[in-house]
Amino acid sequence: MTQQNHLRGVLLASSACILWGISGVAASTLFINNPHLTAMWLTQVRMISAGLILLVWGMVAGKHPFKIWHHRHAAWTAVSYGLLGLIPVQLYYFEAVRVGNAPIATIIQFLGPFIISIYYFLFKHVTPSRIELIGMIMAFIGTLLIVTHGHLNSLAISPVILFWGGLSAIGVATNTLIPRTILPKYGALTVTGWGLLIAGLFLTLLQPMWRVHLTITWPQLGLLIVIILLGTVAPFLMFARSLSDILPTTASLMDAFEPLAATIFSITFLNVQLTSFDFIGGLLIILAVMALSLNTHKMLHFLRRRRAHSSS
Repeated sequence: MTQQNHLRGVLLASSACILWGISGVAASTLFINNPHLTAMWLTQVRMISAGLILLVWGMVAGKHPFKIWHHRHAAWTAVSYGLLGLIPVQLYYFEAVRVGNAPIATIIQFLGPFIISIYYFLFKHVTPSRIELIGMIMAFIGTLLIVTHGHLNSLAISPVILFWGGLSAIGVATNTLIPRTILPKYGALTVTGWGLLIAGLFLTLLQPMWRVHLTITWPQLGLLIVIILLGTVAPFLMFARSLSDILPTTASLMDAFEPLAATIFSITFLNVQLTSFDFIGGLLIILAVMALSLNTHKMLHFLRRRRAHSSS
């Protein structure tokens, strides 16, 4: 792996995370300018459109996306990924943005990797390392600062924001864990494309989006296109491409650019006011997740070694 390829991978991964952050700001702008717009409707449009684009892209690229339905386990995993992974990570995130703002929603969602660590501890019996424990304490303190602003007897943000943001953080965990068994065989284009389409169609069954009477202006349509193309399709392709140049652990470090981008663009374009507690708390959470990401490859190595030992 050359230095040029490594630099390209880092730039692709970081750019993808910045676009994800901008997507949250674009959604926040839509909610502000169109009070009748719901997180449900926006999520449906985003998922169905992006899912179709990715599946068509997969067919053009010769990935044969329909092969996944020839195997029962893979098909059920794809359905579970859409319903239990993508719906929480996208719908609940947009709900947190709608009732709050993009920076706080993104930072709370950023706690997802620690839920993954807790999952491995409870169900895989992988004891957290020292750096993971330190990271969890940092993330807890950071979250506490954001939620209370230093006043432990009261909440500084609405419990509704904390509720939806917490559910979206759980969604980050399920979104990461569920598809891991079928991604190597079928590819990210196929798995994510079907997951998005299934999730969007399921939400449409619950609440048909064509029954929602909305008046969308041209600027709002432009923001919607930004969310679909620049906030979903483009960053997914860029992040997936980056993994051929850099390690997944390196790519995961670039996730820190998402809350940073959401914060910078919200302050610049939406005049969102954040306190020093929000900045300090957010920084602690970002540093904690970066520390956790640096330690991820050790945990994966331990799991592979234990699996190999148990099978011998």
